[in-house]
This record gives sequence, structure tokens and C-alpha cells, in this order.
Amino acid sequence: MVFWEGYVSDEAMGTFAPIVVYWLYAGFYQLLPTLDNYRLHTKKEEELKNSVPLSSVVKGVLLQQLVQATVAQALFLLTSKANASGITIQPSIPVQIVQIAVAMFVMDTWQYFVHRYMHQNKFLYRHVHSQHHRLVVPYAIGALYNHPLEGLLLDTLGGAISFLVSGMTARTAVIFFCFAVVKTVDDHCGLWLPGNILHIIFQNNSAYHDIHHQLQGLKYNYSQPFFPIWDKLLGTYMPYNLVKRPEGGLEARPMKD
Repeated sequence: MVFWEGYVSDEAMGTFAPIVVYWLYAGFYQLLPTLDNYRLHTKKEEELKNSVPLSSVVKGVLLQQLVQATVAQALFLLTSKANASGITIQPSIPVQIVQIAVAMFVMDTWQYFVHRYMHQNKFLYRHVHSQHHRLVVPYAIGALYNHPLEGLLLDTLGGAISFLVSGMTARTAVIFFCFAVVKTVDDHCGLWLPGNILHIIFQNNSAYHDIHHQLQGLKYNYSQPFFPIWDKLLGTYMPYNLVKRPEGGLEARPMKD
């Protein structure tokens, strides 16, 4: 039994809950005070280095979410496991945990190799992936700001493949996709907040991803959104130090060989 049962279908929740969670969580970060002592870049750097206005970022994210919602709805309808009474038998909790773990691995694998190829292919980088890197200083609302083709290939298709390979139901997908959204937003928040449980559990975090958005880290730290496994296995991992800036705040400083 889940709190939405009887009010909205699992398929509708799987389609729209990740969108709602995105704007709630990203909006929370947007409404926080400046928090200069915990920023990975100064507010001035964000204003000077980023080459796209917030209004365009919001429009880009909404477009991507429209595509995601359309694909998700079609996917849930095509893979429905409901019986003749319209009821879907949910797997046991241990099975759902395994399915989520499989989906995390599949998504990490898909996004690593697609993301890396978009950097290695000059045409794709120049005309597609560079749009995301217009946000040199990442912030939460811009987590899903991508070229529409990248959004389709990297996020939407990656999510669909993760769902299909893991064999999860739409109800389990609500948990998985909402968590993936929270993790992606957090990785782009531009803050290093004390006690952030995601920073404690995951090495792939806001500082890790900030290295990738820096010029010297552009061909490193491709992994997203969960674990840095592929970066470490394939030699694209760039370690870093978090150092305090004299004027306040922190800096993720790459450690070059």
C-alpha cells in the first residue's frame, strides 16, 4: 500500500512525480540564501561565466520534461503487468531493491558512455553537448538543461533502458526515478553543505561533477548520476581537493598527475 493508491495510478505517478520532485528540490536550492561559505563558486563567477539566462534554462528543462513524460507514459502503457482485474502484483521488497540496484548500474553505464562520446565527438560536442556546458558554474535548476537531442539520448532513453532491463513495475519506478532526479539536482547544486547525506554516501557528488564543468576537468569525471565506477575503471577519474577560498566558500581543485 502506498499513499497515492486509490487516488492516482502508479503509471501517472511514475510519469509526473519525478517532474514535481525536480522543481520542488531545485526550487528549494534556488530559494536558499546565498550561503557564500558553502559555495563551490562565488555568485559573481556564476553571473560572469554562465552564458545562458535563467529563463532559457527553465524553458530548456521544461521541454526535456515534456519529452520524458510522453515517453514514460507510453513505456508504462506498453509494459503494464496488470492482470484482468487491472491489478499489478508487486514484487517483494528485496526484489525491488535488487531491481533498483540493477537500474542504477544500467543508468550509470549508459550515461557514462554516451556522455563520454559526446565529449570525444567534436561535432556532437559543438552542436549538442556544449549547450549543457554553457553553465560553467552549475546550479540546481540547470541540472537537466541540455540540448533536446542530448536530453532524449542521455536521460530519457537511459531511463527507459534502465526501467526495461531491471524489470521493475511502475510503482518501483516512482521511487527510482524520483531518487535519480534528487541525485542529479544535488550534483548540480553548486554547494557543499555540511551533513548532506548524498555527499557522505556518494563519491559522485556536487564537487565531483563540478570538476567536470571546469576547463581542466572537461575530459574527466563523466560518471553520472550515482557512482564513479566507470571513471575509475577506464582512467577518466580526476581526484580533487576541497580547499577554502580566502574570500569565503570552497573550491574543488583538481589534483593533476
